[in-house]
Amino acid sequence: MLQAVIFDFDGVITDTEVLHHRTFNKVLGQYGIKITIKDYYKHYLGLSDFDLFRLFIDKGKLKISPDQIDTLVKQKNHIFEELVKNDGEIIEGVREFLQLLRENNILLAICSGALLTEIKMILENAGLQDFFEIIVSAEQVNKGKPDPEGFLLALERLNAKNENTITAEQCIVIEDSHWGIEAAKSAKMHTVAITNSYDADQLSKAEKVIDNLSQLTMDDLHSLCS
Repeated sequence: MLQAVIFDFDGVITDTEVLHHRTFNKVLGQYGIKITIKDYYKHYLGLSDFDLFRLFIDKGKLKISPDQIDTLVKQKNHIFEELVKNDGEIIEGVREFLQLLRENNILLAICSGALLTEIKMILENAGLQDFFEIIVSAEQVNKGKPDPEGFLLALERLNAKNENTITAEQCIVIEDSHWGIEAAKSAKMHTVAITNSYDADQLSKAEKVIDNLSQLTMDDLHSLCS
């Protein structure tokens, strides 16, 4: 029986991936590095800020000490906040879908590679903050997606706030990347992929693939957990 839906954030609730690409390039540009939009979506979209900068260091492209990653993350966060004030937006169909889940007493959580300040700012600007019981962000986990740590932590925290124990099999994860789908499946949760960032064939490991959240009914969701 379906008990909880756990959402990725960027590419599922809000369309800010292009803004993240721009901010990464502003920070990395100081070191003569530029990520093309094609490479960003192909190789880096599912990574947290921490993991992306660490990957460039490991590859030898970013000539700094790993101890400096926190400084770059703070720079990136500041630039992102300025951009999102003008350009951030909620994806069509999200608000109505959240309301549908609330009316059916489904618990809602977010598990994202974004920073908590970024997530809260966008949710508050859109008036969506009260829908979610739990938010697991990049700085709260040791390993980002495709590791299942974030989803398992979200489930643990949902259970800490509710009387009845929820199992992984009673959770549906909604994701827009193959990294997220892999993490959710490793956590033994059910998966729905939305084609906001990748084509359907790149998300084929999900149990259900959709183009918009308006395509999902409660019957669809319950059938995944039956």
